[in-house]
Amino acid sequence: MAGERQARVADRIRVVLAERLEKGLRDPRLGFVTITDVRVTGDLQHASVFYTVMGDEAHRNDTAAALKSATGMLRSEVGKNLNTRLTPTLEFILDAIPENADHISALLREARERDESVAGLAASASYAGDADPYVKPREHDDLDDDEDEDDAQGEEVRDDRA
Repeated sequence: MAGERQARVADRIRVVLAERLEKGLRDPRLGFVTITDVRVTGDLQHASVFYTVMGDEAHRNDTAAALKSATGMLRSEVGKNLNTRLTPTLEFILDAIPENADHISALLREARERDESVAGLAASASYAGDADPYVKPREHDDLDDDEDEDDAQGEEVRDDRA
């Protein structure tokens, strides 16, 4: 039950913060911010707010400073819109999802290129031994034919399994 409530509170905090940031803060340092996730502790006392910022490292640093200075105002906004006894403290954490996604995309692209080069080598490769690597059926020996004829003449073949 606590997990469901945590999820509902986290979703509500995310919506309230996103709406407030969409309206805008009066801080020129604030860049284009997207709230990606909110995680709330079990006792609903602390909320970790993950965000991403479009731009370079300077924009990220300016946005982090703007969010840190606006934390009190944003917390009071959350408190007004949240029906809990206590308003959770807010901690803003820069989300590394875009950088991780770019890194994973680069790794997948590199793996695809290697697969294509290996497929090209495999197409032009030839077998190391015979063209047909599978075992060919044995030729019948004269001894095998004699045993088969004895079985056909009516000799009993014993089965010791019974």
